[in-house]
Amino acid sequence: MAPLNTSTGIVRGGAAGVTAAVVSAGAQFLLVVAVTRGLDPHAAGVLFTTTALCLMTATVLRLDTGNGLIYFLARSDGPGARLDGYLTVALAPVLALSATVAVVVYGCADGIGHLLLPGSPSAPATLRVLAVALPVITCADVLVAATRGFGTMRPTVLLGGVLQPGGQLVLVGVVALTGVTDRLLAAAWALPYLPVLILGALWLRHHARVAAWSRPVAGEFWRYTAPRAVGGAVQAVFQRLDIVIVAVLAGAEQAAVYTAATRFKVAGQLVGQGLAQAVQPGLVRALADGDLPRARELYQTATVWLVVLTWPIWLGYAALAPWLTSLFGEEYRLGTAVALVLSATMTAATAAGMVDVVLIAAGHTTASMANVLIAITVTVAVDLVLIPSHGALGAALGWSTGVLTKNLLPLIHLSRVYHLRPFGRHTLPALRATGRHAPRPFVRRTTATPRTLVRRTTTAPRTSRPLRRRVTRTLGALVRHPWKDGR
Repeated sequence: MAPLNTSTGIVRGGAAGVTAAVVSAGAQFLLVVAVTRGLDPHAAGVLFTTTALCLMTATVLRLDTGNGLIYFLARSDGPGARLDGYLTVALAPVLALSATVAVVVYGCADGIGHLLLPGSPSAPATLRVLAVALPVITCADVLVAATRGFGTMRPTVLLGGVLQPGGQLVLVGVVALTGVTDRLLAAAWALPYLPVLILGALWLRHHARVAAWSRPVAGEFWRYTAPRAVGGAVQAVFQRLDIVIVAVLAGAEQAAVYTAATRFKVAGQLVGQGLAQAVQPGLVRALADGDLPRARELYQTATVWLVVLTWPIWLGYAALAPWLTSLFGEEYRLGTAVALVLSATMTAATAAGMVDVVLIAAGHTTASMANVLIAITVTVAVDLVLIPSHGALGAALGWSTGVLTKNLLPLIHLSRVYHLRPFGRHTLPALRATGRHAPRPFVRRTTATPRTLVRRTTTAPRTSRPLRRRVTRTLGALVRHPWKDGR
C-alpha cells in the first residue's frame, strides 16, 4: 500500500502547486499573445528581453533564500521554532543587495540599454521602470516561499499562481492593446508583484512570530544556503540567458520570435515546479534520516506523475506547433522549428524526473551548481556558434544541448552514489495509481480522507482541521483542494 499512499499524497499534496502552475502558465501564454498581437515584433522583443533580464537578476539576488527557508522550516521540530530568526537572516541581505543593484541599473540604464538592445530608444526607459520594481520583485518570491515551509500551499496558489500572473495578464494586455508607451508596459508588468509582497508579509505576520537576528541562526542558515545561492544564481542565468543572447546577437525581433515559440516551455516547467514544491520537504526529511527506500519511492512516484502530466503537453505542442505559433501573428510562424526542438528536448528531459531537486535535497548543493555551470558553458558555446546564422533556431539548439547536459549529470550522480533512478520497482504501482487518482470528468463522487504530501513526509507536529470528506476525482476537486491548508 505504500506506493499507493505515496501516489495519493503526491497528486493531492501537489494539486495546489499544479493548479497554480496551470493558471500561471495559461496567463503567461495569453500575456505573450496579447503582447505579440498588440505590439510590433521589435517592441515585443524589447519587453520580453528586459523583463527576462529583470527576472534573471531578481532570482540571482534572492540568493536562493526561498529554498533555504523551506529547508530549515521543514526540518523544524515544532511550531515554536518555526521562524526563529530565519526570515530576518534571509531577507536582510536580499533587500540590501536588490536595492543597491536597482540604484546602479537606474543610473546606468542608457549604457545597459545600448549594450543589450542597440538601436532601441525605448530600452533605457523600460530598464529604469524595472529597476524601481526590482526590490519588490526580489523579496516577494522569498516571502511566498517562506509560507511553504509551514506545509501550506495556499499562499503560493493565491499569490504566485493566480494574483501575480493574472494581474500581469490584465494590466499588460490592456496597455498593449491600447498602444501606449513602453514605460507604461513595464510598469503594468511589474505592478502585480506589490500586492504579492504585501499579502505574503501579512500572512507570515499573522501565522508566525519573527524572531530577532542571532549569530548561530545566521551561521546555520548561510552555511547551507551560501553554496546554493551561487547555484541558484547559475540556475537563473541558465533559464533566461538564452533570450538575452538572442537579443544581443540577432536583435529584438528574433528575441520576440524565440520567446513566443518557447512559451510552452514555461507550462511544463511550472507543472514540474508545482510537483517539486510538494515533494521537496519529504525528500529532505527522508534523505536527512538516511531513509533511501523512502527517497527512492518518492523520486520514482514523482517521476511517473511528471511524465503523465507533461508528456501530453510536449507531444501536443509538437503536433500543433504550426497553428499555435500562428496565434502570435504571421511574423512568428518561423518559430515552428523552435517549438519542435523544444518539445523533443523536454520529452527526453522529464523522463529523468526531478533530478536536481533530489540532488539538492540530499545536500549536494555544490554538485548541483557545478552541473548547471557546465550546462551554461555548453549552451553559450552552442549559442555563439549558431545564433548569428540561425537566429532563434540556433538559440533553441543551444538551449536543448544545455538542458540535456543539466539533467544527465545529476542523473549519473544519483545513480552512482545513492542508487536512485527515475524508474524502478515503484514505477508500475505509481502508474496504476494514476488511473485511480488522476482527475476525470463526469466520474461519480467518492468518500475519501486525503492528506497532503507535506503532512505525510514530515514529522513536525501540527494542529489539524477536518478536511473535506467528499473529494471528487475531477479537476474541480483539485482546484478546490488547495484552499484547505490543513491548519
